[in-house]
Amino acid sequence: MKQGDLVTRRSYGGDIVFKIQDILQQQAILRGVDYRLLADAPLFDLVKAPLDPYQYTLRTTRPSWMESMRRARENQTEMPQAYGGVEAPEKPVPAYFEMPGKVLHLDGDPIYLRKCMSLYGELRVPAEGYYVPESQMADAMYRLLPQVKPDIVVVTGHDGILKNRRNGDYTHLSSYKNSYHFVNAVKVARQYEKNKDTLTVVAGACQSHFEAIMQAGANYASSPARVLIHALDPLCVAVKVAYTPIRDTVNIVDVIGLTHSGLEGLGGVESRGSYRRGVPIIQKMIPKEAP
Repeated sequence: MKQGDLVTRRSYGGDIVFKIQDILQQQAILRGVDYRLLADAPLFDLVKAPLDPYQYTLRTTRPSWMESMRRARENQTEMPQAYGGVEAPEKPVPAYFEMPGKVLHLDGDPIYLRKCMSLYGELRVPAEGYYVPESQMADAMYRLLPQVKPDIVVVTGHDGILKNRRNGDYTHLSSYKNSYHFVNAVKVARQYEKNKDTLTVVAGACQSHFEAIMQAGANYASSPARVLIHALDPLCVAVKVAYTPIRDTVNIVDVIGLTHSGLEGLGGVESRGSYRRGVPIIQKMIPKEAP
């Protein structure tokens, strides 16, 4: 076994595919391939997996909710008869341009950051993504928020409940690998912008301390039932917020229903969308000649 190998664990029946991040003596540090899970295991418990990560995650390249998101965008391609409560005029409505909410995505996993950025691009969501180790996310948030000025922040990576918890209690942040860092990052975001409708925060990973992250000020967080969440679940929520009009609130049950892990893996509070429309489309206008 060596760093970078894909493996499963005998003791867990090979249920999850991991990538070996590091080997310390006879212990391997593992990062989930499909799930945002950080784990460790003795080398004798590992079995090599035969495929590469992109074969294992082929279905995540185009997740099932992508089609729903595309249909939602297609339904917005024509200006409605009444927009924002104002009746449309009798003359034809001019073509408009779209302004989805802008995303700042901080990810503790570089492989999934690349996948997320690809999907943001495919769905035409303006996004800036940065690979940041979980322990450095609060500092990165403090530095990047004024620079990027996003409408939506995603703070994710890897997490998990520690096997040998000092207090044996799920309510303490010390029982989790990285929830403490996610909480601190959310607090920094809320110091920057207190209004949950101005800055939407999506935070957490597998088995994260849902209550603590929500109390820190997140709009959406994982994981209410301390389950594993799919690596692209936070992105799914961010995209839905980015394409929900600013006059509307995001339907919490609908958006979480699109995710792989559902209400056991993600929860949140009522929040407004970040999508705007504008007229006219400048590049299609022809300047008039001076008289």
